Amino acid sequence: MAWCALVALHFARKDGVVNGESQESLFLTRWLATALKQKRFPREVAPDIEWLLKQGRLYGVRAKLTSKLEYLWHSCTGEISAQSDLFRLTYAIETAKSMQWTYRLLSDLEWSGRHGVPVNPELNCLYLAKSSLDAAFDDDGRLKGELLARITGNIAGLSTLLSRCGWEAVAAENVGSDPLYRLCVTAV
Repeated sequence: MAWCALVALHFARKDGVVNGESQESLFLTRWLATALKQKRFPREVAPDIEWLLKQGRLYGVRAKLTSKLEYLWHSCTGEISAQSDLFRLTYAIETAKSMQWTYRLLSDLEWSGRHGVPVNPELNCLYLAKSSLDAAFDDDGRLKGELLARITGNIAGLSTLLSRCGWEAVAAENVGSDPLYRLCVTAV
């Protein structure tokens, strides 16, 4: 489905139908609505189409439908090594979530201090601080700074998954029982 939408967008650009981001967003939203209405794809794809359609209608240009479709397409074609650091990390996190890992993006209040989210070493969990994640990547999705994570549970299993995506979790200087790790990019 993602490939079909991207090809349709390419031809619309080539034919001069789409000439900017707003036209691109409108074209993809209409294309997704038509695909859903005409049931062009298997039933299993319908939730993805509905979600993309909702994003397009709700956020317009800010939905970045082209980027989301490219993410879907690349994550399904196995070309993970050619992607940006942020894409590969996102892919690793989404894969971990599908393997019953809990992922939470925490505010600074939830990350530490009195209101900090308690961690359970028995559960498979990955926590990132939103402020750390926002500051860690440049506009092209390359890692530019330190990215800290709290990881509990089957750390060896998550490390294997991360390494397949060009990342590694290096134990930071833990304070007490705090399972703090530094996420680093490796050669893919």
